[in-house]
Amino acid sequence: MLFDNLDALYKASSNYLTITGDGISNLQKEVFVERFVDDLAYNAVFNPDRDVVDACRWLIWHAARECGAWAASINDFYFARGRGEYADLTVPAVNLRGLTYDAAQAMFNVINRENIGAFIFEIARSEIGYTAQRPAEYVTSVLAAAVKSGYEGPVCLQGDHFQFKAKAYLEIPEQELNNIKALALEAMEAGFYNIDIDASTLVDLDYQTLEEQQKLNYELTSKITEFVRRHEPEGVTVSLGGEIGEVGGKNSTVEEMQVFMSKHLETLSKMNPAATGISKISVQTGTSHGGVVLPDGSIAKVAIDFDTLEKISKAAVRDFGIAGAVQHGASTLPKEAFDKFAVTQTCEIHLATGFQNIIYDHGNFPAELKGEVYGWINANLAGERKEGQTDEQFYYKTRKKGFGPFKQKMWDMPKEIKEPILKALEDEFATIFGKLAIFGSRELMLGITKEVFVPKAKPLCMR
Repeated sequence: MLFDNLDALYKASSNYLTITGDGISNLQKEVFVERFVDDLAYNAVFNPDRDVVDACRWLIWHAARECGAWAASINDFYFARGRGEYADLTVPAVNLRGLTYDAAQAMFNVINRENIGAFIFEIARSEIGYTAQRPAEYVTSVLAAAVKSGYEGPVCLQGDHFQFKAKAYLEIPEQELNNIKALALEAMEAGFYNIDIDASTLVDLDYQTLEEQQKLNYELTSKITEFVRRHEPEGVTVSLGGEIGEVGGKNSTVEEMQVFMSKHLETLSKMNPAATGISKISVQTGTSHGGVVLPDGSIAKVAIDFDTLEKISKAAVRDFGIAGAVQHGASTLPKEAFDKFAVTQTCEIHLATGFQNIIYDHGNFPAELKGEVYGWINANLAGERKEGQTDEQFYYKTRKKGFGPFKQKMWDMPKEIKEPILKALEDEFATIFGKLAIFGSRELMLGITKEVFVPKAKPLCMR
């Protein structure tokens, strides 16, 4: 149901809560969850009236807190790992490109059932564009899903790959730096208290020394770190990550990590001696985003260098007191690979394309809708087709960009169509999360991560 205007929203919401000067009160939680949060989530994404969108997002932010869920930073949890307070688990960072409200509920179902506390929902700079999900929308959909699922506790939301575009930076450096700063501000305002800075695109392997190769990387990572520290919400220390090897490129080394971290901390200290540095380091160990697609559309097997991953993680903890190494491009790996991340002390892995594939390739996904998506790809993305690509390869690499244009059509699929797809997602979440050894991590997370609720000022339309 779309609300015609703010008055219609206020009238409907009055059955479930009271809007006060700076928040809400008298939330009728049970009926709110059963009868109203679905409508709020839908209007927060699709209502054509911007005032209604902003009001719905504000209501969900405050209602989530009243229901026991809040946006959180994983910074304290990661530095606790760096101090040796726990080990042997790997935090999944899940990118939801489509069906976000529904897919997040599927993930929360597993989180609730298996008593999980260590998890992250994230979206990358590139995904924000092609899935048409700005940070405020993404945060709202996830928090609404937490409410609908009955989850209580911290919800870590992350800006993934806030990546410097090499060509743009080399042409107009200050403009690209300001683009990342603006995105970081938008993300923090929305509730992303975890941000992965990625200047690894500017690593230049033509230089002789590791310090020269990583110079732009550690300098820009430090500049964004210092900027975030000056603008993060009061009481929140945003968890920041850096990256030393571009995903899909040369495998990383312990020595690269040591040089990057030493120079990052040294550079940051000169900018602001009190500023906290990054809490983790992303590395390249043999994967690529989305996997390598074979001509028949299947995914090539990848050999991850787990030995290097373990060595970098242990050295990062030992030498710098951070959580360890992060693995990207992992969702399309064979299931047996996931058993190895926790034992090799990988602190975090990023998962996206495998869940996208479950949606598109499920037998219940309407063939007509998939045909529309592929037709749109043919009409709009033909220039991205590489010479020699089969149709299977081309569609596999580009269909992620169909989530934005067809977001509402996918959300509007009938319940009986969506339910089997969401059950398949839930089963996949359960399988992977079990292998990452995060079942039962709720008490550990709650013991380290204290609640810091950041109230949001009412949108102008509500004042």
